Amino acid sequence: MEQKPGFLQRLQKVWKLHSIKQTILVLLTFACGGSLCGYMGKQILNLLPIENAALKTVTYFVVMTIVWPFCVLGVSILFGQYSFFRTYIRKIGRKMIGKK
Repeated sequence: MEQKPGFLQRLQKVWKLHSIKQTILVLLTFACGGSLCGYMGKQILNLLPIENAALKTVTYFVVMTIVWPFCVLGVSILFGQYSFFRTYIRKIGRKMIGKK
């Protein structure tokens, strides 16, 4: 009976990574970059004089969309995964603007 690849092996294949260690580093980069982005987004929102809850929510999502790539790229340098995330963010950017 053939054994199914685990979660990390599937991610490694989909993301075209070299090893499980690199896959774990990429996941750590996503986690730390996302946490940093959330913290920075909250700090930026606290600087803005917005009282309306709906407007504050929309502004938060806009700020997060702008700040997230910078946070993840910064953290990716620390984890040695800059080349993966540079390519990953370019791919997401192309999808967002509708280019192939």
